[in-house]
Amino acid sequence: MNFEQPSQWAAVGRRKTSVARVYLRPGNGTITVNGRSFENYFCRATNRALIMQAFEAVDVVGQFDVLVNVAGGGSTGQAGAVRHAITRALCTQNPEFRGTLKRAGFITRDARAVERKKYGRAGARRRFQFSKR
Repeated sequence: MNFEQPSQWAAVGRRKTSVARVYLRPGNGTITVNGRSFENYFCRATNRALIMQAFEAVDVVGQFDVLVNVAGGGSTGQAGAVRHAITRALCTQNPEFRGTLKRAGFITRDARAVERKKYGRAGARRRFQFSKR
């Protein structure tokens, strides 16, 4: 049987409270996030570098167009979610990338999130100010 290669690969990535849906297509490296350009959406250079890490790890920078829908959380959480989704999409596109991306630590979903506030406390752990008198 002759199976055709799919024209796009989709994946979901999560980080903190952000969820990113990514569609990877063969192209020239254009990244569109929520209908805006990559540079326009992520203003911080650190967030842009974070997203590009997955492509740089497997040496495919500029070979795929990326369409991203991301929601929830802040800009750093969204950037982490996009990186996670791109990593998963690259693994479905070429399973040989999995080992390299796993060693770089990109496949593991970062489960760290903000701890909830408890009753009787000022925050998650901080107590109210003690008054002796």
